[in-house]
Amino acid sequence: MTVLLYVLGVLIFFTAILTSIGLHELGHMIPAKAFGGKVTQYFVGFGPTVWSKQVGETEYGVKAIPLGGYVKIVGMLPPAAEELVDSVEYDDEGNKVQRVRKSNTGMFTQLISDARTAEWELVKPEDADRLFYKMPWWKKVVVMAGGPTVNLLIAFFLFWGVFAFNGVQGEPKVDPGAPVVESVSECLVPYSEDGRACTASDKKTPAYLIGLRPGDTITSFNGTAITGWTQLRDLIRSNTAGDATITYLRDGQPVTRTTSTTVQARPDPDSADDKVLTQVGFLGVTPTSTATVTKGGPIFTLEQMGTMTVDTVKAIGTLPVKVYGVGKAIVGVQERAADSPVSIVGGGRFAGESTASDRLDVGEKVLFLVVLVAGFNLFIGLFNFVPLLPLDGGHIASALWEALRRGIARSRRRPDPGYVDAAKLLPIAYVVASVMLVMGLVLIVGDLVAPVASPY
Repeated sequence: MTVLLYVLGVLIFFTAILTSIGLHELGHMIPAKAFGGKVTQYFVGFGPTVWSKQVGETEYGVKAIPLGGYVKIVGMLPPAAEELVDSVEYDDEGNKVQRVRKSNTGMFTQLISDARTAEWELVKPEDADRLFYKMPWWKKVVVMAGGPTVNLLIAFFLFWGVFAFNGVQGEPKVDPGAPVVESVSECLVPYSEDGRACTASDKKTPAYLIGLRPGDTITSFNGTAITGWTQLRDLIRSNTAGDATITYLRDGQPVTRTTSTTVQARPDPDSADDKVLTQVGFLGVTPTSTATVTKGGPIFTLEQMGTMTVDTVKAIGTLPVKVYGVGKAIVGVQERAADSPVSIVGGGRFAGESTASDRLDVGEKVLFLVVLVAGFNLFIGLFNFVPLLPLDGGHIASALWEALRRGIARSRRRPDPGYVDAAKLLPIAYVVASVMLVMGLVLIVGDLVAPVASPY
């Protein structure tokens, strides 16, 4: 049963991601066709064709490797001035019978020339007014931004459902009244290392030494009756390293113990900046608190996604460094970081382990899968806006640059500089694509041999 649930989770995740990829490509194809462009292919996946069907002028299909997708929009690259594009001849039926090209020297020059040749092999005489490069700049932006925008919309609606029905866990709210101990710290750990395990060299906390336990209710501190956690916290902090007589209730019976609070650098609870530390008295207890849940609609979702977007952009900026760390984990040089990126393989493992976990009920499993798919879509959408070819953002940047330089030329009454030649950026595109391929392979191998610890 556990194996079946694991497989089910993996299948649900991969199906959701493939659906997202398909919708991403629709985000390109639909506006391209609406603007009169010619789309000859719509495929999900790469590699050998598994299935395809011709509908009108577009071939729809599925490829064998489910790691992306593409649409083929005719005329992405403009003809180069130095190439005799106008010398192409056609017979009476509109078939190409001749193409004269000048000789090219240099590897990159030849690559660009070959790319143009392949592009223009698809162009027919009747397509002259349907070429992508001839579209107004804003239409190019809409077409290229359509794909990643769809991913962001998928993430938005999924997160909206999560926030509307489940909400977001907020900061725990300390219960009013006499403080009930929720946990006791065993050892003194610097605030900057909060959360790490105790070591043999760490000193014990005063609370641990006098035997305080979770569930004890502190009623008195140095003779002062305690009515709330804030009051107790202030008394402890102001006591610095002084003696402390503490009375607490355990199973309804009062117990009194004497100890000395220690001094530790802790943040001011009334300050918004938790990086500013102050030397204060410290006991080593955490009060019982109640988790706060905030639910919201579209505006709340946008606010939450704004924070996620900032974090995701930062993650994208450090992606090469973190992938390098995954590479070192693969060869055993270091442990894989808990916050390292994962591939679709790692995401599938998370999905499978969550659905197979006996620690989650059905609702929690569904919630985890929804958040996982939403997070992947948010990353895919934002990553595709990176202004480098072959990503969608590279084409958007080219269109915006075309609009800018044409606008400057008009304002200065200079000749129209013409269309931006994206083909000249192909060497950069090949480098970026190669780097992306390597990073993708490293993450996939890392998820197989040095996986990130699953939350379940």
